[in-house]
Amino acid sequence: MLDIASLVRVHVDALVAAQNDMGVCDAIRRNTPLGKPTTMSAPHLPKVAGIDPTVPVSAHTAAPIDEVPAAPGAFIQDRLAGWVSDLTTLHELTERLAGTSTLDNALHEFLDAGAALVGARRGLVAFEPSDRRGPVSTIGLGLAHAELGQIETVPRSATSYGRVLEGLPNPDGPLTTPDLLGDSSLDPRRREVAARLGYAASYALPLTTDTTGVLGAAVWLYDEPAEPTERQRHLAGLYAGYASEHLARLLELERARTDVATVTEELLPTRLPRVPGVQLAVRHEVAPQGGSDWYDALALPEGALGLAVGSVDGSGPTALAAMGRLRAGLRAYAVMEGEDPVAVLSDLELLLRLTEPARSATALFAYCEPARRKILLAGAGHTPPLIIGERRTSYVETTLSAPLGMLSCWEAPSVEIAPAPGETVLLYTDGLLHRAGDSMDRAYARLHAAAASVPRALRQDAAAVADHVVRSVLPQGAGRADGAEDVVVLAARFD
Repeated sequence: MLDIASLVRVHVDALVAAQNDMGVCDAIRRNTPLGKPTTMSAPHLPKVAGIDPTVPVSAHTAAPIDEVPAAPGAFIQDRLAGWVSDLTTLHELTERLAGTSTLDNALHEFLDAGAALVGARRGLVAFEPSDRRGPVSTIGLGLAHAELGQIETVPRSATSYGRVLEGLPNPDGPLTTPDLLGDSSLDPRRREVAARLGYAASYALPLTTDTTGVLGAAVWLYDEPAEPTERQRHLAGLYAGYASEHLARLLELERARTDVATVTEELLPTRLPRVPGVQLAVRHEVAPQGGSDWYDALALPEGALGLAVGSVDGSGPTALAAMGRLRAGLRAYAVMEGEDPVAVLSDLELLLRLTEPARSATALFAYCEPARRKILLAGAGHTPPLIIGERRTSYVETTLSAPLGMLSCWEAPSVEIAPAPGETVLLYTDGLLHRAGDSMDRAYARLHAAAASVPRALRQDAAAVADHVVRSVLPQGAGRADGAEDVVVLAARFD
């Protein structure tokens, strides 16, 4: 981040030194050698934070030195004021960009700030990493989706920003096209689209870093023939350099989140089984850093059904691996002794101790007989199921038990429930409660209220019930990027 205080201090020191040497100042004003070559008489201001002092960064100091009519002290003060103004602008823009946490928000912020720096009203940024690994997106400023589509019909080799994306050399050097409609050497299709959309000039900038290469390119569009000043190009180039580094970091985070979500989904069921007498639906959101909540639904002999939800403590690859082992182990135990949920969880705890001795986990397993509308379940430190029906909305009274791996020998009694026809049993992980942002007592009350408020028309569909509960408990959405935990909601509606 730009350190404005230190930059200003350096320039102030230079100003003081120049004002103390009135002979030098007089030489600057009169452009006389003062007994030495002029280039040796002028104070040499340092290059700070990538800003070359010889570049005219202020419109007030754009005139040559020999045209400065006033005292040299005022001239240096004016130039210093221009530097401070530009540095402050860059600082504010980079602070705003640093506050973005997603690629989409960062690209929008970069496009808006770049337009302000180069004095344009419209533009677009195409984010296409050169390694061809996603994500890929095109974002417009002041351009509708259809207008972006028209611009993309222009051959990329005919545009400066397109040549950046394709890795082609730019024979013309600058990325500025000051008169699109009047330059007959340009591609006819490019001129046609510009005339149709009402822009007459463009200025492009690449988004590149030394480590990741080309990330994308941006182009800003002017309504009239124009081009950015040297000062505007200088500031926009500095800002684009910082933005490229920030976007590269967000790109790596986005790819890591995608990889974690892919691995998590591969460890969970690809589809829910079809068992007569019960309708199943699940909603699952993976935390950005990679959570370890899981669920399972397994068709068992004699028309029975096994339902399970659980959560392994921790996050990241090791927690995902532990979650995969526990789910695989529970499936095996459910086939062998599913009618005894306590035995299933006891075997699961033994597996956890052997494979993950320093880790704990919560779990709930339910052995369901849909034909009899009977459920036998046991929980190990897990949140209690919720029954949703026309005449009741209540939590299942389960015996308080410790999570797996917390005691020398886990044990808890099973609980039997009998859902009425049309009732839905909701299994969920505590991530649903934690993301609500309340204390646990209030989160439980909020979940109960959400379940009780399911409209009668929706209660015939397990998926609709699950959606209503998630939307009501998490009004800002389960898929929020800042969600710290997984969310699992498994709904089973009995006929």
